[in-house]
Order: sequence, then structure tokens, then C-alpha cells
Amino acid sequence: MQGLRVTPARAGGRNRLYVNLPGGRTVAWYDPDNGRISVVLERYRDDALAALAPYTTGDLTVGPPPVPSSAELARLALHPDDDLAPNRPGEALYAELDLRPPPALPRLRKDPRRADLAAQQRLGDALDRLEGAGWRTVHCVPLPGADRIDHLAVGPGGVLAVRALAAQGTRVRVAGPVVRVGRGPASGYAVAVRRRAERAARALATAVRPVLAVVGAARLETEAVPQDVRILRDDEVPALARLGGVLKPADIEALYATARDRRTWLGV
Repeated sequence: MQGLRVTPARAGGRNRLYVNLPGGRTVAWYDPDNGRISVVLERYRDDALAALAPYTTGDLTVGPPPVPSSAELARLALHPDDDLAPNRPGEALYAELDLRPPPALPRLRKDPRRADLAAQQRLGDALDRLEGAGWRTVHCVPLPGADRIDHLAVGPGGVLAVRALAAQGTRVRVAGPVVRVGRGPASGYAVAVRRRAERAARALATAVRPVLAVVGAARLETEAVPQDVRILRDDEVPALARLGGVLKPADIEALYATARDRRTWLGV
């Protein structure tokens, strides 16, 4: 059949190729991650396969679309205003920078919120790249009391509540429950990251590990770090792809569907 169009799109965290009629109706789609072609309109099956032929490789499975899981059904029923999945890394800082101008600062000192935003963007991008290893991430999860979880990562290695620490080009020293960035004052971090992880655990009814991610540090020194808190550099995030044995794919999708719902976090 002439006129079928093949267009790339992203849906459900996957890259797909859609075959559409000239009017826009979907005939079939190809999921290269699992080698499956899902045919929606059976009468166009042969035409859809011919249209996709230049883009497919290896063994293929062809059939009707898979039955959606309970997590996918919950996602489809989620109102856009309650869906946190579109949040960008540092989402709350975008609004804050727009609404609240920087305070009066010395001439050579920059607004620290800009550094925090850059750190969250860099870390968020690194976490998003773990999707191919089965990880799903929700950024800037709002908590009651004007608090938030910078990044909530759900994957084969479990659930992580990640705080981003901006430290571009500076030395960072983590000693016990406190952290010092450059020549700045020592500040507690363990209590804050633990509290957010505990709130996430209550909301999701599963174990959540607190993580402090140091972004852009020239040097990171650690001593007597609490065993329940993980400290890592942003360039160590790709190593999370090797973690596993905690959550199965169905559990990951179910927890991700719960985490992306704003209403999940209202009572913690």
C-alpha cells in the first residue's frame, strides 16, 4: 500500500518506529529493543512489514500489541497534572530562578542556585542514560514541607533517593555525617539524605537507599562514611548499571508508576 509513513517516536520509555496511515492512524509499531512488531490493523499487516523492512534487523516477533500491565494501565489513567515523569532535573530551581531574582552578591560571586541547577542537570542526564540497563528515574520529587528528592532512581539494584551536591572544580571532604566543599563550612548531609530516603520508603512501601552524589569535584575524600549512605561521584553513575538482584522488571515498572504519581507523596 502506498502512503504508509514510518516515523520514530518514544513511548513508555522505549524508542519505537510507528507505521501510520496518511490520516495519522497507527497501523503497527516496531520496538527494536525486543525485536517485536506489534500490528494494530491486521489488514495492513503485510504492508506494514514491507514499510518496516529497511529498519529491522535480526529475528522478529510479529503479533498483536501486548496486553498492558497494571503499571501501564495506571500510567495511562494518570492525570497530566499529577504526572511527575516530565519533570526535568532541577525542575523546582527553574521556577525559583524565574520568580525570585538572586540576592545581592559580591561582584565575583555567582548565584549558588545556578551551580545547583547545573549539578542536578548533569547528574540527571547520567541517571537517565541508565534506562537501557533497566533503570527508571523521576526527577525533582516534591515532598510536603517544601522539601524534595532531587532524583529517585528505580532499577535492578533497588531504589535510590539521590541528592546532588554541586562541587565543580573543588575539593570535597566527607567525614562521618558531615561534608565540606572547598573552604566552605562543614554541613550535615547524612540526616537530610536519610530523612528523604525514609519518606520515600514510606510512600513506596519498599526499601530506599540514601545516596549523596558529588558532582564535578576535583577531588573527593571520604572517611568513616555511614554504612547506610552511599557516596559517589557523578562519573561513577554508569557503574550503577552493573547492580542487580534486587528488583525484577515488573517490580521496577510498578514502583516507577507509583513514584511518578504526585499523589503518592502527599502524606509522607
